[in-house]
Amino acid sequence: MPVDTEIPPTPPSFPLERAEAYRRRGLWTGETLGEALHRAARAHPGRTALVTVEGRLTHAELDERAAAFGAGLLARTSLRAGDRVMFQLGNELETVVAYYGCIRAGVVPVCTLPQHGEREIGRLAEHTGARGHLVQADFRNRDLVGLGQRLQREIDVLDTLIVTRGDAPGTAHAYAGILDAGDERRAREELAAAAIDPDGLVVLQLSGGTTGLPKVAPRRHEEYVYNSRIWAEVLEMTEESVLLHPLPIMHNAGTAAALQPAHLVGGTCVVAPDAEPGRLFDLIAAERVTVVPVVPPAVAIRMLEHERAGHADVSSIRRFVLGGQRPSADLIERLERELGIRALQMFGMAEGMFLYTPPDAPEQARLSTVGTPISPADEVRVLDVTGEGEVPDGELGELACRGPYTINGYYRAAGHNATAFTSDGFYRTGDLVTRHVLDGRAFYAIDGRIKDVINRGAEKIHAEEVEELLVRHPDVRNAAVVAMPDPVLGERVCACLVTAEGAGAPTVDSLGRFLLDQGLAKFKLPERVEVFDAFPLTNVGKVSKKDLRAGVEEKIEKEKAVS
Repeated sequence: MPVDTEIPPTPPSFPLERAEAYRRRGLWTGETLGEALHRAARAHPGRTALVTVEGRLTHAELDERAAAFGAGLLARTSLRAGDRVMFQLGNELETVVAYYGCIRAGVVPVCTLPQHGEREIGRLAEHTGARGHLVQADFRNRDLVGLGQRLQREIDVLDTLIVTRGDAPGTAHAYAGILDAGDERRAREELAAAAIDPDGLVVLQLSGGTTGLPKVAPRRHEEYVYNSRIWAEVLEMTEESVLLHPLPIMHNAGTAAALQPAHLVGGTCVVAPDAEPGRLFDLIAAERVTVVPVVPPAVAIRMLEHERAGHADVSSIRRFVLGGQRPSADLIERLERELGIRALQMFGMAEGMFLYTPPDAPEQARLSTVGTPISPADEVRVLDVTGEGEVPDGELGELACRGPYTINGYYRAAGHNATAFTSDGFYRTGDLVTRHVLDGRAFYAIDGRIKDVINRGAEKIHAEEVEELLVRHPDVRNAAVVAMPDPVLGERVCACLVTAEGAGAPTVDSLGRFLLDQGLAKFKLPERVEVFDAFPLTNVGKVSKKDLRAGVEEKIEKEKAVS
């Protein structure tokens, strides 16, 4: 793969007037994320910071290992402050150490998933100009080391491969070797000398879905610190708090809504390897978990349906926050009735804005909305989908926002930024919302989305990306990917196909094998196939996905009735 070897351009920064206002109000403090975490660790050295399957670390131990990894990174590799490193690691102790270590060294993590395929990682590497790639050797059934080696051969600037939890072949670096090198005096001096700008990039977060090139949200030190601090504040977290996170830790929900908030207040973050309900019940009881943020409805439903649900000890939980899709009053009521958990709603995004239903919210807001902005400096508009004018309260419109932790533009996406942001800097999210004013406060209900994105258990799948690969299949003449309802995951992927003349109908399995060969991630594979002679069209001649979705839903309902 050819790649532009020039240094990627600086992403859009906050307008000077707004940045100065945030600093005057004390929201931005001039600290880098590494400095803020180090200061918190020194204030709470003996308290437990991290619990994983591999063990536990105090704040002092985690701080020391992060510094060692950051120093070793600068001493043993050619990576320097400002370089990008892709993370393909699971929920392991090494992941947290490496993430914080990169931040201490000024190296910018590019947050991906271990499940992402070669095509996705390759495009992301090219788009971000990544020089490094961190992979986990023993991640389930994936050969991430082999993937890393192939991408090194294909992308000229991707010259540093780091391997955790396994052997590092050839020129690759072992995680343990980097950690050991960080104990050398020269390495620590180099770490101390690393120039890190509080207004500079701290992390690149992958936004939901991708069309051609990835959509990457550039997060900056000061605003990312504030994002985590204000989230901890609204959750009323202290050094006594124990937060449980069972989802991929390198999501924005894992970093900005779990790890960083817990550690900035001196609390504990329990990182579960997965969301298996029995394991979650064990961890909640053993660690006396008090906060479980950003729980997708699928995880909550599985907890309710688990055989231990009726007698599991969840009495320590003080905040249980549902996120990931529109509210479900029935699910909230079941959690309270069957588990004794009072659930709250939230809505967050890699681009920044968090909405949350605080404990004192009216019951109507808790059951039917995703809440209100978490920061007094957050600004929200509900816009007419065809322009920049606002719609009245109670009417459906597009959620638009700006504030002290919402990005001002995607990374290397000038064309997209021209339409994704208003003329005065409000981010148009593509989500359809209705504003409800209750007891003098504004609460927002998610009512759908404009963007063609499928929300499968809080994982965003862009339909166009899957369609682009489906039409490469020799038996497929046209393809349209739509969401089909699912009681656990919210939505699943359905592939609607028009087949080539004389071709047989592809199956879910055969399509899955084909798409995996094309480098698509497994979680994006279609789970149902519908074949059409021709697609229904809108009055302007475009494929009517609304009609396709309605037809698929009708078939599913009929199948349920028969069974």
